[in-house]
Parts: sequence; C-alpha cells; structure tokens
Amino acid sequence: MNMSNMEWYIVAGVVIGSVFVVILGLFALVKAFYIKVPQGTALIINDTTSQPKVKFTGGLVLPVIHKKEFMQISLLTLEIDRRGKEGLICRDNMRADITVAFYLRVNETAEDVLKVAKAIGVDRASDKTAVNELFNAKFSEALKTVGKQIEFVKLFENRQDFRDQIIHVIGNDLNGYVLEDVAIDYLEQTPKSSLDPNNILDAEGIRKITELTANQNIVTNELERNSDLAITKKNVETKEAMLALERQQADAEARQKREIATIQAREQAETQKVQEEERLKAEQARIQTQEQLDIREENRQREVAVAQQNRERAVVIEVEKVTRAKELEIVARQREVELQRIEKEKAIEVEKANIANVVRERVVVEKSVAQEEERIKEVRVVSEAERMKQVTVLTAQAQAEEDMVRQVKKAEAEEASSRHKAVEVTTMAQAELEAASKTAEAKKKLAEAIEVERAAPGLADAKVREVTAAALEKEGLAQARVIAEKLMAEAKGHQEKGLAEARVIEATADANEKQGLADAKVLEERLLAQARGEAQVGATKATVTRDVGMSEADVLRDKLFAEAKGLTEKFTALASLSDQARSHEEFRMQLEKNFEQALAAIEANKSVAKDQSEVLSAALSKANDRHRGWRGSLLRQLRQGAVRGQGRGRRGGQEPHRAGPDQQVPQWQGRRIAAERAGRRQGPAAHAEGRLNGAAARPLPPPAAQPPASAFLRPPACQSAGRGGREWSLTRESP
Repeated sequence: MNMSNMEWYIVAGVVIGSVFVVILGLFALVKAFYIKVPQGTALIINDTTSQPKVKFTGGLVLPVIHKKEFMQISLLTLEIDRRGKEGLICRDNMRADITVAFYLRVNETAEDVLKVAKAIGVDRASDKTAVNELFNAKFSEALKTVGKQIEFVKLFENRQDFRDQIIHVIGNDLNGYVLEDVAIDYLEQTPKSSLDPNNILDAEGIRKITELTANQNIVTNELERNSDLAITKKNVETKEAMLALERQQADAEARQKREIATIQAREQAETQKVQEEERLKAEQARIQTQEQLDIREENRQREVAVAQQNRERAVVIEVEKVTRAKELEIVARQREVELQRIEKEKAIEVEKANIANVVRERVVVEKSVAQEEERIKEVRVVSEAERMKQVTVLTAQAQAEEDMVRQVKKAEAEEASSRHKAVEVTTMAQAELEAASKTAEAKKKLAEAIEVERAAPGLADAKVREVTAAALEKEGLAQARVIAEKLMAEAKGHQEKGLAEARVIEATADANEKQGLADAKVLEERLLAQARGEAQVGATKATVTRDVGMSEADVLRDKLFAEAKGLTEKFTALASLSDQARSHEEFRMQLEKNFEQALAAIEANKSVAKDQSEVLSAALSKANDRHRGWRGSLLRQLRQGAVRGQGRGRRGGQEPHRAGPDQQVPQWQGRRIAAERAGRRQGPAAHAEGRLNGAAARPLPPPAAQPPASAFLRPPACQSAGRGGREWSLTRESP
C-alpha cells in the first residue's frame, strides 16, 4: 500500500514537472517570437492559410512557418504645387499659382490593409515618394478639372466650395486609401511676365489682366487726385484759419508783453531803489566790520609775532643750555682725562726716579768693583801676568757670551714686543671696527627714531633719513674695515721686521761665538746684516706704504663719490622741505656734528694718553737694557727731555685752538705729521714705533667742518724719547 502511494506521488510529480516545463517552454516561445508593433503600423502575418492575418498591436510570428510584413497606415500628406506656366487655368482663362495639400490614410481594418497591400504592395504603401508618384497624376487632373469650372476671383471667394468639388471629383476609388481632407495652402495670380503670349488661353488672360488693371489704375488715379485736391483745399482752409488765429494770438501776446514790461520796469525801478538803499547800508556795515576785523587781525599778528619771538627766544635759550651742558660735559671729561694724564705722568716720573736711583746705585757698585779690580791688577800685574792673560781671555769670552745672550734676549724681547704690538693693533682695529659699527647702529637708530617722529610732516623726509642712516652705516663699516686691514698689514710688517731683526741678531751672535774676540768682524757682519734687514724692511715698508696709499686713495675716491651722491640726494631732499622743517633739520644736523666732534676728541685724548704711556714705557725699558754703563746724566737727560717735550706738546696742542677757522688741520693729517716727526727724532729704531702709533691713532678723514684735534698729537714723552732714542742708537751701534 505504501509502495503504491509512493508511485502515485512520483507520477504526480512527473506530470506536474512536465506541465511546468511545457508552460515555461510556451512562455519562452511567446517571449522569443511575439512581435509588438507601434501605432500607425500594421503587422501582416502570412501563415499556412489562404488569408493573411492583419494585426494592429502585435502577434506571434513563428520562424519558417510565418512571414511578417510591416505597413504604414498613418496619415500621409501629398502636396501639388503649380506655378508659372504650369499654373492652374481658371474658367476665365486666367492662370493661378496654387499649392494644394492632400491628406491620405488607410482605414484601420484588415480588409483595407489587405486591399492596399495587394494593390500596391507593403513597401510602396509605406514609402511616401511611391504613394506621391501613384496619386500625383490623378490629383492634378482633379485639380485642373475643378479649376476650369471656377473663375479666378471665385477661387478666393469660394475656397470651401473649391475644396469640396476636388474631393468629389477624386472620389473614393483610391486603391484602399481614403482622402481625409484637402487644404489650399497657397493661391495667387500668376505674374504677367510668366504667361506665354503665344498661347491662346494665356493671351486671353493677358488681355483681361491688362484691361482690368488699366481700368483699376484709371479709377485709382482719379480717386487719388480727388483725394489730393480735397486734402489741399482742406489744408489751405486750415492754414488760413491757423494764420488768423496766430495773428490774434500775436496781438494778444504783444499787448500782454507790453503791459508786463511796464509793470516789470516800474517794479524793477522800485526794487533797484530799495536795493541801492540796502546796499548802502550793507556797505557801511561791511566797512565797519572790515575795520574791526583789520584791527583784530593786526592785534592777532602782533600777538603771534610776540609769541613767535618768545618761542624762538625760549628755543635759543634751550639750545644754549643744551650746548652749554654739552660743552661743560666735554670740558669735564677733558679735565678728567687731563688729570688722569697728569697722574700717569706723576707715576712715570716716580718710576723714572726709581730707575735713576737703581742706575746710580748700580753705577756706584760698578765703580767700586772696577776700582777694586784695578788695585788687584796693580798688585798682581807682575806676578800674575799669565793668569791675567787667561783671565782676560776668559773675560772676553764671557763678554762675548754675555753680548750674545743679551742680543738674543733683546731679539726675543723685540719679537715679543712686536707680537704684542700686532695683537694690540689688531685689538685696537677691532675696537675701532666695533665702535664704528656701534656709531653706525646708533646713527641708524637715531635716523629711524627721527623717521618715526617726522612721519606725519612728510614721507620724503623719512626716506631721506633712512637713506642717510644706511649711507652712514655703510661708510662707518667701510672705514672700520679699511682701518682694520691697514692696521693688520702694518702689524704684520712690524712683526716680520721683528722676526727679521731677531734672525739677524741670532746670526750675529753665532758669528760672534765662532770668531771669538774679533769684534771688528762681528761689528762688520752685524752692520751688514742690519743693513740687509733694514733694506728688506724698507722694501716691505715701501710695498706696504704703496698698497696702503693705493687703498687709501681708492677708499677716499669711493668715499668722496658716495659723499657727493649722498649730499646731492640730501640737498635735493632738503630743497623739497619747508623752511621750518629745513631749519629744524639743520639744527639737528649741527647737534649731531657737535656730538660726533666731542666723541672724536674724547677718543683722541684716550688714544693719545695710551700712546704716551706705551712710548714712555718702551723707552724706559730700552734704556734699562742699553745704558748700563752710563755715569749719572741719564736721569737728568730724561727729565729735561720730558719737560721740553711736554712743553712743546702743550704748545703744539694749544696752537690749533688759538688759530682761526682757516688754519685748522684735519685730525688724521695732524696725527700723521706728529708720528713722522716723532719717528725722525727717534731715529731708525723708534721710527717704526712712531709709524705704528700714528697708524693706530689715525682715523679716516673726518668732514672738513670738524674742529682740529691736533692738540693731542704731540706726546711729551715722544720728543724726549726721540732725543734719547738717537743717543741710544749711537750707543748701541758702538762696539
């Protein structure tokens, strides 16, 4: 029983599956071969039956068995256009240019569709050109037939009747098509030029056109002339009436103007009279007011002038106070510097006295030793001749060694001194460079402050300050660099000179040690070596001097060009300023110049004091090394030379201050002259030191308006050292 149920289930499933497969197959068949057609198109299916099937929405078309064809059944528009010689001939033998549109369609029935398809074919029925070729002759004939029955004018008057007659003549025998409607799109008379006069019908039409147009032209011309006559007549009448009215209007206007002018003249006379009276009163009041205003203006100007004078007096007083305070400060600083210099000279004199005492004691000791040696020699002169000979030889050797050691030490000391001088010169150059940089920075800050302060009066003034500050900064830096390079070159030259002298002394010591007591030979070699060294030093100095001179010339030329350009721009900017701004600027520049002069004088005093102490220290140290055998006059000579040099230095420092403005000497030139004079007084040994001190103390040329500072150019110690240097050099060169 269970087994049979299972079989039934299987059979039922197979049946259901088969049905489902069949349904799916039918659905797929329909989806694959069912064809839809759009509106206005008919689907013709040729199957195995004798009558084709016509579908207007769609149908199932099986391959091989069926054949499908599509035919357009929508409305078609066919136009017939007849113009010129082909125009439509009317009943009165006149031609008409006409365009008629015929609207055809196929009824949406299977019979009409099959009838059209069988009559003309599906492809031709769907082609508008083919349909036009098919029905063009029939429609043209119907149009000619109906047109010949109606006169030309009636065509315009009875268009609807003309359309109905065309439809009636065409009828319904159109091979399955139906004439839906007829429309006359264009209808006009054919131009006379397009007609053929040799054609009987056209000739009659031409005659009728000419006759009708001539009659109409005559009537038209008559009507136009009558119209012109009537218009002209009416215009003349209208013009006469207008002139009469204008004459009346002119009379009325003239009468009115005369009355108005009379009234206006009367009123103007009264008005002018009143105006003159009022103007007289106003002029009197104005004169009184002007007098009062002039009086007040005079009083105001007087008060302004008084206030201006008071303000100028106050400004002058304040300026005088500031100047006096600055001068007092400068005097105080100079006094302080002078006091320091006096204290330093006092200390130097004390040191000189101590040195003189030491020298005197040493001379006394040496004198006693020499006397004792003389007595010993006198006692032992006979018995110890041989020993004295040996002692003399040993003494000579010791003296030679002592001279060698002294000269070596001297060379080392001079080398160390040269190095110290080089370091000092480098330090001074660096200090001057930093001072120039600080000065340029201060000037730049001052220019920026003035620029901010004077931004309101004008931007040009601020730009002038900025350019001036930049130029001053560049000029200061350039001067500092030139000074540093020049001082470095001189320091290097002096260092090379010291090393050369040290090598010369060392060579001389070696020669002295080898040759023993041959003092003449030693002296000769030493002098030759010294001459060669001085020749080399002279050549080096000449080269350095030439390079320095060329550098100074280049720097001076560039500086003069820069100053000329800066002055040109500055004068141009000053010319564009107002008088008050220009006076304020000149006052400020004078204050800056005085400030710079004061700073330069202070720096010169400081450098001169330092140079004096260094020169005196060097002179005393050399005196201690070279004059061990002097007898009593050293201290007196030093003191007399110092006093004479100090007096000359003071007189030289005061002379430029007593001189007039035309005799001022630039600071750099005065220092250079003083250094050269000190070098000539000191001789070859101190000439290099004078050049070095002069170069270290010499700045670049200041402006011509700067007061001289030559009062500090003659150190007192230099002159005394100059005489001493000349004597010492002779003592040193003696064997």
